[in-house]
Amino acid sequence: MTRNTIHLNHRTKPGERTIMLDKIQSYFGFTTMPFGRALAPGMLFRSGEHAQAAARIGYGIDTRGITVITGEVGVGKTVAARAAIDRAEPTRHHLIYIPDPTIGARGIYHHIVSALGGKPSFHNAALVPQARDALAAETAERGRVPILCIDEAHLLDHAALEALRLLTNHRLDTESTFATVLLGQPTLAAKMQLGILAALEQRITVRRNMTGMTSDETTGYLRHHLQLVGRSDPLFTDDATALIHQSSRGKPRAVNRLAIAALIAACTADTNLIDEASARSAVTETNHDTQPATP
Repeated sequence: MTRNTIHLNHRTKPGERTIMLDKIQSYFGFTTMPFGRALAPGMLFRSGEHAQAAARIGYGIDTRGITVITGEVGVGKTVAARAAIDRAEPTRHHLIYIPDPTIGARGIYHHIVSALGGKPSFHNAALVPQARDALAAETAERGRVPILCIDEAHLLDHAALEALRLLTNHRLDTESTFATVLLGQPTLAAKMQLGILAALEQRITVRRNMTGMTSDETTGYLRHHLQLVGRSDPLFTDDATALIHQSSRGKPRAVNRLAIAALIAACTADTNLIDEASARSAVTETNHDTQPATP
């Protein structure tokens, strides 16, 4: 195969992808493919931003507050949340995870009641107190604090955000019965500063806007993921690492994508190191893949 025929993108067929991944794993002597997303929380690379965000989420959980974590796509918001929630004692907490907030206010209430073992009411007027009571009962009767984690929270409309405020109004502003974690793009912070949402904005316990890793952290990130699959030697040259960091702006998801593409380029070119040429090929390929297809 030539360099131009080997790509792992959205157009690659599943069989071709498996063959190529197996080839890369064998070529570089990996125990499994690096830079995957299915890592246990304890195996994650902890950058400064990751640690700061996870610490704030942990504090928000402990105080049953509202935590807002914002950042650009791929910066590691969900990963930081996973790490923080994993450290919460499972016998004392109950995670309610909503990956798609476009289900709206009713969908959120419905999801909460179902997750806590109830049968959601058909009538909206009954569904709101039902969800609120279910959250309170989980804490009071079962001794487990619910953690309501909403991903892509910038997609929440005003009605859904108001729904969250109503849930936090349990018993006239006494201590909340659950913790809320909102993860979203930077537009979430701007949306919550609107006057119509002032009551919810004032209830936020902690917040953090995550940025990408530093250059040194990107280097450490690459080495960490390679060590997990059995390569402790410097497989990526300094020039390749610098180019990957510059192109990804230190965002872990983009680093993963570029690193895998660079491994493919090096394997195809039959080189044992990921040099600047392999990294540049990866940058060109991934930039091409993210462009809209021309008719």
